[in-house]
Amino acid sequence: MSEVLPRLRFNLDFSPSPDPSRPGLFIRDPYHYSDATLLVPPPLVQALECFDGEQTTLDLRSELVRITGEIQVGELEKHLFDSLNEAGFLDNDRYRELKATREAEFALEPLREAAFAGSAYPEDPVRLADLLMGHIGKPQGAGTTIAIAAPHASPDGGWATYRAAYQSLPSPEEGQDRTFVVLGTSHYGAPDRFGLTRKQFTTPLGEAHTDVGLIDELAANADGAVRMEDYCHYVEHSIEFQIIFLQHLYGPGVRILPILCGPFVKSIYQGGLPEDNEGVARFFDTLGNIAARESSRLFWVLGIDMAHIGRRYGDPIRAKANIGEMVAIEQRDRDRIAQISAGDIQGYWSLVQDGHDDLKWCGSGPLYTFLKVMPGLKGELLDYHQWQIDPGSVVTFGALRFERK
Repeated sequence: MSEVLPRLRFNLDFSPSPDPSRPGLFIRDPYHYSDATLLVPPPLVQALECFDGEQTTLDLRSELVRITGEIQVGELEKHLFDSLNEAGFLDNDRYRELKATREAEFALEPLREAAFAGSAYPEDPVRLADLLMGHIGKPQGAGTTIAIAAPHASPDGGWATYRAAYQSLPSPEEGQDRTFVVLGTSHYGAPDRFGLTRKQFTTPLGEAHTDVGLIDELAANADGAVRMEDYCHYVEHSIEFQIIFLQHLYGPGVRILPILCGPFVKSIYQGGLPEDNEGVARFFDTLGNIAARESSRLFWVLGIDMAHIGRRYGDPIRAKANIGEMVAIEQRDRDRIAQISAGDIQGYWSLVQDGHDDLKWCGSGPLYTFLKVMPGLKGELLDYHQWQIDPGSVVTFGALRFERK
């Protein structure tokens, strides 16, 4: 009897195999509900289209017969389905079971362990400390700086920009008693939501301390816009990267208020402002009240990248850093940065909405949140960089510092 096949999950990562001796399509789960990685051989990639939630087991069997030229494809059909199912890559009960189990486990864990140590940066604390001292050094900024924006790209892709941002911070003596509000891009979170966690963040350098009192205040007063103990914190790099830099400059026990900012999709695509959503408005009000009341002990760090252009991001062009189309992209980036630096939140957001953010700024949400809750600032662009992330794709990012007008 023919049955409808479940669809492949929309939130998987697909990438071609980089190994010519093992061609195919790699599938992995960026949420780590499953740690499985599947390599689908080139002839079978087409068969994945059968897992769209509409086609049936008979459609899959017919496609496999066409691909292989064989009539007896029952074992291949079962192997393909079982592999996808066991890995949790299908939108069915198996996936929902894995998701519920992993999120419940994370909620009970006392710490948010470093997820990218050993891959994006060294796991050995001595090697990491040496690396950061060599690339970042010590803060050299004036006491008037109250916020910075830094990349969240791989550190190896943007050391100069990270250095420009973090060297503009105040001295260790001035930053000693501060709580660092870290607004990170939520790559995996729901639109119009802010991910919070009470967990302490650990890295190879030590344990950073989350300001639980401020987390509780946000959670209590911004109902409808907050996701507490948001599992996205477990898999997200945009805050973790900032913490290792802060620990390097101010010690392992630096105090943080980690906030993941989901994208303001409705506003970008349908118009209006993000705060037209009542929950978002309550969050802005609550965070703004905290900013006004605690201004002398808060410092703001935004973990943001900017444009994402090229084949990797669905564009028809092969983007090359600093040439061709990317020259015009730089000017558009700088137009937005000029509005941000002037504190013109309306002007900035109108540029984001224009073309439904075709620049795909990864950081538009944290920037809008910051400008909304911290009005009356002026910014300065310290560094701008275009990173060739792969042969046909470019990510842009910048270092900014903010002070009062």
